[in-house]
Amino acid sequence: MESPLELAIALARQAGALLMDYFRPDGIPARQKPDRTLVTEADLAADRLIAGSIRQRFPGDAIVSEELQPELLAPASRVWVVDPLDGTTNFSLGFPIWGVSLAYLVDGWPVAAAIHFPVLGELYSAERASGAYLNGAPIRARPPIPDQPAAFFSCCSRAFRHYQVDIRYKARILGSACYTLCAVARGLAVLGFETTPKIWDLAGGWLIVQEAAGSIETYDGVQPFPIASQVDFRQLNYPVLAAATPELIAKAREQIKPR
Repeated sequence: MESPLELAIALARQAGALLMDYFRPDGIPARQKPDRTLVTEADLAADRLIAGSIRQRFPGDAIVSEELQPELLAPASRVWVVDPLDGTTNFSLGFPIWGVSLAYLVDGWPVAAAIHFPVLGELYSAERASGAYLNGAPIRARPPIPDQPAAFFSCCSRAFRHYQVDIRYKARILGSACYTLCAVARGLAVLGFETTPKIWDLAGGWLIVQEAAGSIETYDGVQPFPIASQVDFRQLNYPVLAAATPELIAKAREQIKPR
């Protein structure tokens, strides 16, 4: 029987291939949900594919997913947290930074994760105490390089609307919370700050950053793990900071203040 990590990787690839059938450089139609985020038919199709495969292979496990099952109705020792399409706005506009994220939680904590960005050809994976990988090669978060004058800080578009941000690094808004965390994990971004991610936006990336020897924590101290039950996760945001070291996060806290 395949392991949860093997299934997560396989489903991330399968869902990515399905999404590529929908993706168009000139964009596709999208509609606005009540929380003002976007959804497309592609999101729903990918969510159905993933959920169906999990139920077939791990029938006793619970699933929390952005589109089909945003609530965890009862306590469960094994939970899959799924974002079938992270970066829906990018996807709907034909911009290539979007992906599929799956995390496998045991007793409330992520222990395996896979995040796939099909257009970019990047698949990130991690398993607890086994390191983090990009396309099978080990990755590691890293602080600024002294002889490299350029470094960037990845954030979401809401960061500058709701916070006074005085980070000295160049800012980049990538449009995908998952990609922000993966960029930190691979040493591409010095710092990442996402202001309103949901549990499905961060569950996989949380583990990948940790396994890449990086640091990750919530900005407001509200902890996403261990995951709670009888919760509608559409109503919960977890502002998150990620960096190579705790010192970089501590410094960022001094440089990012609510307006």
